[in-house]
Amino acid sequence: MTLALAAVVAVLFAVGTYLLLQRTLTRVVLGLAIMGHGANLLLQLAGGRAGQPPVVEEGGGTAIVGSAGGAGFVDPLPQALALTAIVISFGMTAYLLAMAYRSWVMHRSDEVEDDVEDRRIARKATTADAAGDGR
Repeated sequence: MTLALAAVVAVLFAVGTYLLLQRTLTRVVLGLAIMGHGANLLLQLAGGRAGQPPVVEEGGGTAIVGSAGGAGFVDPLPQALALTAIVISFGMTAYLLAMAYRSWVMHRSDEVEDDVEDRRIARKATTADAAGDGR
């Protein structure tokens, strides 16, 4: 079962990376969301098999993780990291959606355009290389 989940994580990261490399902001937002889900699944897989609660014993008392009687306990760190990843991916998604909306309002398109200055610098670099300037 773990190998199948690892394959799902790999597919999520591959699809997310492909979508992040596109030029439209909606695909970038979808790619970020898919990669966020892949990261959350990876963090949950890193936590190991599900067991008892991380801090509470069966009798209602508390126990220290890693103590002699804590063999059935799970590590709470991956769960905390997954919650942190959810909050970060939500914030980034909201920010990118705001950028996509602003681009749509200004240009009626969500496609990211090339920067004119970048094209000028690239053209200058190719002419300098062709002239043998070497700088």
